[in-house]
Amino acid sequence: MDHFPNHTKRQLAAGQLALGMGLRQARTVDIAAIGKTCGFDWLFIDMEHSSLDVDTAAQIAMAALPVGITPIVRVPGKEHHHASRLLDSGAQGIVVPHVDTAEEAREAVSHCKYPPIGHRSVMGAQPQFAFKSVPVSDSTGLANEGTLVVVMLETPKALENVDPIAAMPGLDVLLIGTNDLCSEMGIPGQFADPKVEEAYRRVIAACRKHGRIPGMGGVYEPKLMEKYIGLGMRFILSGSDLSFLLAGGRERANFLRNLKMSAS
Repeated sequence: MDHFPNHTKRQLAAGQLALGMGLRQARTVDIAAIGKTCGFDWLFIDMEHSSLDVDTAAQIAMAALPVGITPIVRVPGKEHHHASRLLDSGAQGIVVPHVDTAEEAREAVSHCKYPPIGHRSVMGAQPQFAFKSVPVSDSTGLANEGTLVVVMLETPKALENVDPIAAMPGLDVLLIGTNDLCSEMGIPGQFADPKVEEAYRRVIAACRKHGRIPGMGGVYEPKLMEKYIGLGMRFILSGSDLSFLLAGGRERANFLRNLKMSAS
């Protein structure tokens, strides 16, 4: 049956790292091919911390499908319509921010998966099937298999509840939002603090126990990334379009400023 496979789910199932590129500044569909050419596995289309609207996020998601880079949208809230509208428009994964309890994790799964796993409303032709007519009895099961459900753990309360959250059927990834977690723990920006490592170990252990994937966001210092990936992190938000643009721009500007000009 013709449908666009979820590259990131396949990558994770094979035991490989899945590398994501955050999108906050991009507004055109060519970013999908750019991300793929750079070697990323998924796009983190961020509707929580940007002005991206539903239509722009949907256009980028649709463009990503034939390119083979997984469009994953961080929705701005926990209401069901945020997830369902983006999934109906081509997203292959949803990131739900600020999940603190097993009940909130259950709701996230319910909004993203069709029955019998969840209660997502059934629509007609979908981008994930190139708008081909597929029997509902087939399309709902394939969509469930191809949809990545990610919850973000960003508070001490979420860490306290990590075991029942990880146990939730239909959940794929527990993504630590390290920036918010550090702020909530009273150590803003201190990503090397032992409390952060303890939190990572706790989430990784729960994921291993329940067959989920541990994810890391907010940590971009190479030595720390190496350390936490060594502990077991697999779903990696690798940086954003803005950070990559700033890094490349600074490097080129510094190079040119340091050139010696001819006296003539």
